[in-house]
Amino acid sequence: MEYLTLNNGVRVPMVGFGTWKLNNETVIPALLDAFALGYRHIDTASYYGNEKGIGEAIVRSGLDRSELFITTKCWSDDKGYDQTLAAFDRSLELLGLEFIDLYLIHWPTDKDDETWRALETLYRSGKVRAIGVSNFEERHFERLSKYAQIPPMINQIERHPLQNRNALIAYCNAHNIAVSAWSPLARAAMLTEPQLVKIATKHGVSASQVILRWHLQAGVATFPKSSNTQRIQENISIFDFELSDEEVLLIDSLSIGKRVGNYPENYDSKNW
Repeated sequence: MEYLTLNNGVRVPMVGFGTWKLNNETVIPALLDAFALGYRHIDTASYYGNEKGIGEAIVRSGLDRSELFITTKCWSDDKGYDQTLAAFDRSLELLGLEFIDLYLIHWPTDKDDETWRALETLYRSGKVRAIGVSNFEERHFERLSKYAQIPPMINQIERHPLQNRNALIAYCNAHNIAVSAWSPLARAAMLTEPQLVKIATKHGVSASQVILRWHLQAGVATFPKSSNTQRIQENISIFDFELSDEEVLLIDSLSIGKRVGNYPENYDSKNW
């Protein structure tokens, strides 16, 4: 496994297991398979409604807590200082943990100042090892910089070959903010793309492995999700080949700025 080092020195496994759309029951066998295949970074959120199941899977796995990296997120309905602290405690209890490795603001809103202050409090208390944001654009960071005492350590964004977000990644890199990607495989939309299939054939891997390797070489952590054991294994087996500079540029060129995720109604407003 390779690691992403945050600006506070915390190391994040570059390939994690995504749990969106897995419920408290279905997440348990999926995670046990993932743990058996070497996954140690689990990405969830209060909104996913599966934190209790993840906690159960952690117990059943028998893995030592020090081996795991758990990310969860504060939902928009829980924004505000006191509300965020309470939401964090609920997540902690559901997960059955004594601390969280990474806690994120799930979406930017007009209450980010008080919410970020709560994250700073949690970080200083030692209840969370690192804090960050999700789905933040440059304008959101500029706003955050006006009141943040502790800078965000990571930004989790939608990124895949249909939307490479290289400009935002460059901005984050310039401000010492790491980047991770949700929907890194564009919800399977690009797995039959001829150029990707050609690259995959050359390396003797799958198109999904090519895409995940592309993220890795950009320094972006990913959380592919699958309930298929073969694909779960495939998604973490990306460390024994390397894309050429030309192949990376070719994949970059496939970007057309197309999202596959659902966004808040006002997300693209300059005032949002």
